[in-house]
Amino acid sequence: MDEHYFSADPSVPFRRAPVRAEVWGHDLDLVSGSGVFAQGRLDVGTAVLFRESEPPRTGSTYLDLGCGYGVIGIALATARPAARVWAVDVNERAVLLANENAAALGVADRFTAGTPDAIPDDLEVDEIWSNPPIRIGKEALHELLLRWLPRLAPGGRAVLVVGKNLGADSLQRWLGEQGWPTTRLASAKGFRVLEVRRA
Repeated sequence: MDEHYFSADPSVPFRRAPVRAEVWGHDLDLVSGSGVFAQGRLDVGTAVLFRESEPPRTGSTYLDLGCGYGVIGIALATARPAARVWAVDVNERAVLLANENAAALGVADRFTAGTPDAIPDDLEVDEIWSNPPIRIGKEALHELLLRWLPRLAPGGRAVLVVGKNLGADSLQRWLGEQGWPTTRLASAKGFRVLEVRRA
């Protein structure tokens, strides 16, 4: 079976690769790696998410869901200097890179990446930001979202970027049917930016 970036412990040789991203007016010098989503680049979906959104204006606790090497969570921590950011990924190599990147950029005191079971059970967040791992399959994706969306505080929101051809519109409908009102904030380069509200 082919190995994917959503494998818990990738077996491909670990090679680091630099990535530079300009996000919300900040230059972020990051390190990605083999066996982790978007090695050596800022993927198109995440780039659309950043370009079509503004950093949070409210709240103090955020979650980067499916963090990869940590670019979304670190961007949140950089844009909101008083914020506490958590990041979660099943890929242990991604978690390692995300924490290393946070340390290199001076936000490690406010940024923690971990595997799902390492995140405190009672964690409640004001916002979730995610380029979710659509390719894990619809059923697994639904389970993932229904596990983490309930962590939103009352009045909280999630901001997701999803490829239109990967089912963004059907996901929007499904979220609404599950009691999570979802609106489209933007559409660009074949991606939708969705906002999910805690009802």
